[in-house]
Amino acid sequence: MTLKYKNIVVLTGAGISADSGISTFRGQDGLWENHRIQDVASPEGFAENPELVLSFYNLRREQLLDSELKPNPGHYALAEVELACLAAGGQFTLISQNVDNLHQRAGSQRLISMHGQLQSALCPASGQAIDWTGPLNLGDKCNCCQPSNQLRPDIVWFGEVPYYMGECMEALENADLFVAIGTSGQVYPAAGFVDAANAAGARTVELNLEKTSHDFDEAIEGSAAEVVPDFFENLLA
Repeated sequence: MTLKYKNIVVLTGAGISADSGISTFRGQDGLWENHRIQDVASPEGFAENPELVLSFYNLRREQLLDSELKPNPGHYALAEVELACLAAGGQFTLISQNVDNLHQRAGSQRLISMHGQLQSALCPASGQAIDWTGPLNLGDKCNCCQPSNQLRPDIVWFGEVPYYMGECMEALENADLFVAIGTSGQVYPAAGFVDAANAAGARTVELNLEKTSHDFDEAIEGSAAEVVPDFFENLLA
């Protein structure tokens, strides 16, 4: 198979997970489960009320254990195009703002989780992350420090720098196709990804419920579970 594009970079946001039933936990009033974002998604909130923050993320982690929760066709389409791209000698990078495990379950390998992962716990002192699938509670401490530290969710909170930004920007600088899926792209640094891709001369495409930016070469409206498979099927064809 010959691919028109040799270096594909994809950014996914909450829209692709929402099609699998992942709750965003954020209401129209901007509150997360009736809490201010600063209270449950910031280092300051964790320092002030760690039990509240741990409980909030325990609910989100528990949702991933629901037997009814599965990757949707959008997730599987990305895993398939990754295989096709690599088999054809190209490069593929999937950057996700989501903290669930649906991309991994669908088979994606070249995945950058820029905002961390729910099923991971972090030592705030050493920065060491460990797998954590059950509840994370007060008293759960790291094994890497003496004295040991209270573990926190391995999530990038407001005011913190997303993970692997160097790798993200390197991929974008070499991209010839950039596709943003299910994300408004209004929050930096992800908001600057389309600019970096445009500067590299890449074709830029937005797949979303509605068009959010004029910076893309093309916008295709619809749910991720529907438009992502169609878009990449046409690309491979």
